[in-house]
Amino acid sequence: MIDYEKYLCMDRLPHMWCPGCGNGILVKSIINAIEELKLNQDNVVIVSGIGCSSRAASYLNFDSIHTLHGRAIPVATGIKLAKPEINVIVITGDGDCMSIGGNHFIHGARRNIDLTVVIFNNNIYGMTGGQASPLTPHGKKATTAPYGLVDSPFDVCEVAKAAGATYVARATSYNPRMLTNLIADGINNKGFSVIEGITQCPTNYGRKNNSGDAFKMLQQIGKNSVQLEQYERLSEKEKIDKFSVGVFYNEHKPEYGEEYKKIIEEVKVRE
Repeated sequence: MIDYEKYLCMDRLPHMWCPGCGNGILVKSIINAIEELKLNQDNVVIVSGIGCSSRAASYLNFDSIHTLHGRAIPVATGIKLAKPEINVIVITGDGDCMSIGGNHFIHGARRNIDLTVVIFNNNIYGMTGGQASPLTPHGKKATTAPYGLVDSPFDVCEVAKAAGATYVARATSYNPRMLTNLIADGINNKGFSVIEGITQCPTNYGRKNNSGDAFKMLQQIGKNSVQLEQYERLSEKEKIDKFSVGVFYNEHKPEYGEEYKKIIEEVKVRE
């Protein structure tokens, strides 16, 4: 039995998330991964940006920092370079990471800095009023798209893989066991790890798109998520409204901090 009070700032609860929000499931999955890996609590740092998801850093009982909008990854990079022995976990959202923080995201992946980035994807800017995010599906409604969004969304995992991340995976709030396993594997990866967590926002996304209550949204997420191997066998028609989950990429490459350390040692020898 996990002592969750050990990992939570109980004096800051209850949280600010809406009833039915899936962020708590994702936070619990992060805690479960840390517990299963038996990580020293004092050797874990949580870094977040701004948004519903990023408030998680305030509730987790670790050394943590709640940074500026979109700036979690560069701050986390600085922490990791200064203290390479610690585990740095970035908690970010679909807007925070893929919009204002998008440039930092691709360059964090390109450098393959040893960070574990958990993206809470609820398809909307939840905290600021329900604007469309870069991950809002085409045709869905938002306060900035009252008649339906004409943009096409990013595929987070494809962007991460193309940019150079060495561990890329996706799971959902419907399957927290799978999500926990993927986060743990991401932490174990020596490099830039991206785990996208698809989750429900019944307030700002669900209401605008007539998605029903939180339970119905969670059921729909479970129905639409398909294991990667099975998804690849579906026809294009069968893939409509479906999305794949699992590990999309996992490969070892030189890690930025280790390469940087080599340069420092080489310079010392030359001096």
